[in-house]
Amino acid sequence: MMAGSDLLPHGALKGVKVLDLSRILAGPTCTQLLGDLGATVIKVENPKTGGDDTRQWGPPYVADADGNRSDLSAYFMAANRNKRSVAIDIAAEGGQQAIRRLAAEADILIENFKPGGLAKYGLDYTSLKDDFPGLIYCSISGYGQTGPNSHKPGYDIMAQGFGGIMSLTGEPDGQPMKTGVGIADVMCGMYACIGILSALHHREKTGEGQQIDLALVDAQIAWLINEGTAYLNTAQTPKRRGNEHPSIMPYGVYKTSDGHVILAVGNDSQFQRFMEFLKLEGLAEDPRFATNPARLQNRDALNGVLIPSVQRFTTEEVLAAMEARKVPAGPVQDLQTLFATDQVAARNMAISMDSAAGPVKLLGNPLNFSRTPVTYRHAPPVCGEGTEEILDASDPFGPS
Repeated sequence: MMAGSDLLPHGALKGVKVLDLSRILAGPTCTQLLGDLGATVIKVENPKTGGDDTRQWGPPYVADADGNRSDLSAYFMAANRNKRSVAIDIAAEGGQQAIRRLAAEADILIENFKPGGLAKYGLDYTSLKDDFPGLIYCSISGYGQTGPNSHKPGYDIMAQGFGGIMSLTGEPDGQPMKTGVGIADVMCGMYACIGILSALHHREKTGEGQQIDLALVDAQIAWLINEGTAYLNTAQTPKRRGNEHPSIMPYGVYKTSDGHVILAVGNDSQFQRFMEFLKLEGLAEDPRFATNPARLQNRDALNGVLIPSVQRFTTEEVLAAMEARKVPAGPVQDLQTLFATDQVAARNMAISMDSAAGPVKLLGNPLNFSRTPVTYRHAPPVCGEGTEEILDASDPFGPS
């Protein structure tokens, strides 16, 4: 959060009401972001199953004051702050009535049931749109509301596999590899947030709500970025390259005498300065390596020289030399090292909140506004924490 007297005490979405019927990661990522931006978010959870699936995805968990395990797993907490939890059984008629009452007050409803899964409860978009014409209804599913795979469930690793990113990730001779976190889910949640904000803008001009149909696999395909576009234009299937780049050389992780360093040599002048440090100036003039296209064509030959040369130096020596020469380079940090850095502290990327189960530590929101700051109002809730208060209130969304 930026400091200054011009900051308002709330986010840009203050007054926007979100009814969250989603669970696990993609939908909750979206609604947490909306909540951070000031929206009031009510998270609906199934009391029969103990709430969101990720409440059981542990350890680790937060322990309460008596040392007992709460239902706040680290996984759940990663995507569920700035929400209030209400336990509602949507399979029961009373639960369906409660959802419709909340939907009548909401600006946005987000759900990630299988396509058609909410129709039997009268809570799908078709069943609600005439009664609530201004409602923005965001549906997230594995493969979308249409298409031959629409009936199939979707999890992050399945989206990464079907959507091609695993074929590009991992060592060249290793097995296809997913990323270390559920990035397909997270990116889908971000696309959902962008779609919802666009639909809000349209509603401001026209009064019309609409449905947003978003597939985990579609979102995954969309962020294949340069590799996806390269294939479409060449019909050549790209190969796994580990940490190396398909279009830049040298670019990747190099072993030093005491660890590893990242080098991202983006142009020929940077390459020349890098070679000066390694005392290999002749390589910068060698036709095989003088330009980036030539270096890509002769990748193996260049690495045959660079790998042993970089290994003569410590990580700190390489980093200091590259900074002095204005060649992009960086460390490979574990999380202990990362969260101890002054940079994390300066950017407020680790925060603390008081939950019903006890103090919790969370990742910060990366958005910094000069006028409408991100706010942290509600710690991740225990399941059903706000049920009675919300359902008995004349205004269930109440203050944000």
